[in-house]
Amino acid sequence: MDAMKAWAIETGRLRFVPLAVEHAEEMAEVLSDPALHAFIGGVPHSAAALRSRYARLVAGSPDPSQTWWNWVIRVRAEQRLAGTVQATVTAEGRGEVAEVAWVVGSPWQGRGIATEAARALVRGLREQGVRVIRAHIHPDHHASAAVAAAAGLAPTGHRHEGEIRWESPAARSLVGRA
Repeated sequence: MDAMKAWAIETGRLRFVPLAVEHAEEMAEVLSDPALHAFIGGVPHSAAALRSRYARLVAGSPDPSQTWWNWVIRVRAEQRLAGTVQATVTAEGRGEVAEVAWVVGSPWQGRGIATEAARALVRGLREQGVRVIRAHIHPDHHASAAVAAAAGLAPTGHRHEGEIRWESPAARSLVGRA
């Protein structure tokens, strides 16, 4: 897994493009709404700060046991970036495990883009052999919880830094089998 790079993923309306430093300018605009940070913390980053962050992400994980896959979400009809999806993949227990996240800019919310993107991400990870898919969602972030459920994840009793762990059915079936 460590040598694999993010691949292009397409849906009916979206194209996931592997993250590049050159996306920073447009993504700074996409992610500029402070409301996007209500549940994840922080503040919107400048294009310069995103360039620096994206350079680190594109370089890959310094931990050889992890693979970072990062994409920008392009709405094909608009030819505009609308958000990001990401997966941190590790080998754990009986197979590959991916911690996933998504963010869609405010102007594109309420159009099903996050749901379409999360479903495509989960499907793409499954096709790459990832057995367990997890997301951590703030308990009050109902929109993100709905997206996770639509992507086939379900809440568990586990919490991390106040967020609820959501997992794919394969993860739940492996509990207690190690």
